[in-house]
Amino acid sequence: MTTAAALPGTGGSDAVIRTEYPFVLPRGYVDEQGALHRTGAMRLATAKDELSAQQQPKVQQNSAYLSVYLLASTVTSLGSVSPVDPFVIENLFASDMAFLQDLYRRINQAGNTEVDVRCPSCSHEFVIDVAGDAPGES
Repeated sequence: MTTAAALPGTGGSDAVIRTEYPFVLPRGYVDEQGALHRTGAMRLATAKDELSAQQQPKVQQNSAYLSVYLLASTVTSLGSVSPVDPFVIENLFASDMAFLQDLYRRINQAGNTEVDVRCPSCSHEFVIDVAGDAPGES
């Protein structure tokens, strides 16, 4: 599910900002019972998310933890896992962590999850959504 909010002063009909982005993890999170969770959603980060993450003791001791806390505060769902907390993020496969870090950067800096690509065989140019679907699904 994608959440959207109307921009102030627009009457709510013309301009809408997308605030939540669905995703499918490349590998998926395996919980303590062995269940696999691949689908989820990430919301746009707020200034408070970024400031709160920097105040965490683990982040102050090791700056690599910053992305763990940022993702834990912005990943709104991951399969049936509740809540998505730093423990869950720490236990993602490295490829899934990299995927979520890239998604975070794309939606919070670039503003979208689409990438322009070119086919190496025929040079056809097109756009893909890197948040995408599971392989073989559309």
